[in-house]
Amino acid sequence: MSDQDLLKTDIAGYLAKQAEKETLRLITCGSVDDGKSTLIGRLLYESKLIFDDQLAALEVDSRKFGTQDSTFDFALLVDGLAAEREQGITIDVAYRYFTTDRRKFIVADTPGHEQYTRNMVTGASTASLAIIMIDATKGLQAQTRRHAFISALLGIRNVVLAVNKMDLVDYAEDVFDVIKRDFMALNDELGFAVIKPIPLSALKGDNILVPSANTPWYCGPTLLAHLETVDVPNYNAGSLRLPVQYVIRPHQNFRGYAGRIAAGTVAPGDSVKILPSGQVAKIEHVYVGEAELGCAGAGQSVTITLQGDFDVSRGDVIVESGKPAEIADQFRATIIWMHQNEMLPGRVYTLKTEVRSATVTLGKPRYRINVNNYERQPADTLALNDIGCCNISLDRAIVFDSYNENFTTGSFILIDPETNATVGVGMIEFALRRSQNIHWQVLDVNKAERAKAKGQKPVVLWFTGLSGSGKSTIANIVEKKLYGMGRHTMLLDGDNLRHGLNRDLGFTDADRVENIRRVGEVSKLMLGAGVITLVSFISPFASERTMVRNMLEEGEFIEVYVDTPLKEAERRDVKGLYKKARDGELKNFTGIDSPYQVPKDPEITVNTMELSAEEAADAVLSFLKSFEPS
Repeated sequence: MSDQDLLKTDIAGYLAKQAEKETLRLITCGSVDDGKSTLIGRLLYESKLIFDDQLAALEVDSRKFGTQDSTFDFALLVDGLAAEREQGITIDVAYRYFTTDRRKFIVADTPGHEQYTRNMVTGASTASLAIIMIDATKGLQAQTRRHAFISALLGIRNVVLAVNKMDLVDYAEDVFDVIKRDFMALNDELGFAVIKPIPLSALKGDNILVPSANTPWYCGPTLLAHLETVDVPNYNAGSLRLPVQYVIRPHQNFRGYAGRIAAGTVAPGDSVKILPSGQVAKIEHVYVGEAELGCAGAGQSVTITLQGDFDVSRGDVIVESGKPAEIADQFRATIIWMHQNEMLPGRVYTLKTEVRSATVTLGKPRYRINVNNYERQPADTLALNDIGCCNISLDRAIVFDSYNENFTTGSFILIDPETNATVGVGMIEFALRRSQNIHWQVLDVNKAERAKAKGQKPVVLWFTGLSGSGKSTIANIVEKKLYGMGRHTMLLDGDNLRHGLNRDLGFTDADRVENIRRVGEVSKLMLGAGVITLVSFISPFASERTMVRNMLEEGEFIEVYVDTPLKEAERRDVKGLYKKARDGELKNFTGIDSPYQVPKDPEITVNTMELSAEEAADAVLSFLKSFEPS
């Protein structure tokens, strides 16, 4: 055998050995300056996983950016952003990969500052173990409690309590014992299964790889020894959960269903159920790439085929037939809010799971959690980095497990449909009983029959525009003319409804959202009665107008934008509201200190600088003629 062949054999053997090793995903978290980045840098250095050129660069960077009086500032191995190096803090989530003879590791270094809590959530979402750092000179901090709570909330059950900077307290055992006792007291609320306290100094290297002579009173393992031997959760023990991400049909003789196994195992001959349809089938083949396997488990991306023909689509979930997941459209969920714009209860967001998207409405928080003492507090909304509990309602049923049972099928993200920004993450607790016990009642007399009896096509005419634009005046004229034509109508005016149905609502953004949601539901009922419904509301937010549009069938929502410049609306100021807003007597007034989002593509636009109210009403009626029944 040639030297080249021997080299290839050695490389193949090495790669095979590496592939057999378990991978432990872990996160380092804690308060600011507790030494998280330094610890990871020290682990890499002591494990001899840093190349000579990296060491040379580190020495240069340490002189330029370093915060320690030593040759190497190990935190700089991890803190890659310029802002991080200049400020000596971690902002983004930094991932580092290393391996030892016994295990492979993926480490997420997360920010300590409260404003970057959302970054910490990202790092913790895939971790099996958390290293919670505590500065021995400071003890438990508010952010320590926050990170510990989020780690527990996201399902991490294995913790290393890394009491760092022991060199600054002369390696005092009593300091270590106090911190250990304080943290153990928190665990009554947190519920970690395993907590391993280790005294160390990331800067000096104490108890990182080898036992330190400075802590003769500590008889436990070093940090790396513990990480190499700690049990990694075995997700294969759960029931099969295979979300279908792609249907592969290269030719008519092959139909495969591809996805990443979220839990359990799958093998040829297994009996499975396809959700939500409930079809029962048997696995015929299991492929990973082009290789056919006798069995595959959680974490593997596979393509399976079924015995027989079945209707399976992207977004379906293939489960063990005897242990199916649940299906529902209303849930109790824990939500971590991750956007500077606060959550607006009643507003429509996009909920996205592993493979399925749905439109979701968030209820008012049942409570918000104070992460300093873990108390549940009343709340009207959730702000950036808040954690709370909400009821949520979807526009369709989805397949799910509770988050405690399966991280993948029990989690979701929330997206603002207007900006496509991710605004929150959530963990499903359970389905609400109402989602199982309440069903649509089939009625013999339906919307079509009622509309036929009235001889008209029911629609919702949604008049939107600034206060003083003339919405109510134009809507009133349109209704009078429709009534004169023998049409059955109902006019819902914003001010009028605030005397009754919406009298409990104010003018905050959250109350405005709920105001429109209620009016949308009433409009839908009116439409079901076959009535032409006119709605005159400022309705300043595009997302809420879209929400009402989505409540109705195609062509039933007609948006009428009453286009009047703010200067003109303020000049008219029939009710004196603009003056009060300018004088500071009226808060959250649209156009002054609360925004109005102009419709992008309304069905009708009437410009009141060019048309009189009568002419604007005629323009609306002219548009409606196309909806007259033949």
